[in-house]
Amino acid sequence: MILYGIPTCDSCKKALKALEAAGHVVQFRDIRKNPLTEAEIAEIVGEFGDRAVNKQSTTYRAFSDFLRESEPEAQIAAQPTVMKRPVIRAEKWHLGWDASVQAALL
Repeated sequence: MILYGIPTCDSCKKALKALEAAGHVVQFRDIRKNPLTEAEIAEIVGEFGDRAVNKQSTTYRAFSDFLRESEPEAQIAAQPTVMKRPVIRAEKWHLGWDASVQAALL
């Protein structure tokens, strides 16, 4: 299982802690230190579409008009922290850390 996120994200911390407590072996992937490849971005956006971008984030709101109107792949490539977090790759992909994701993984 791979959890894509950043170490300062509260949702990522909660997800990592809960998954490990449930006995899962989780590889944490810091998307700042180890940026996503084009193929990984394409796979995430292919799975979640524009939901992969957190449009409420201050990062997104700081985007230029050009970048805001760009495809999600370009937005995540330009600023990885605009990606909604966490993204979890298990048997299938999961986005965020809400009740449905928790029910599926815990």
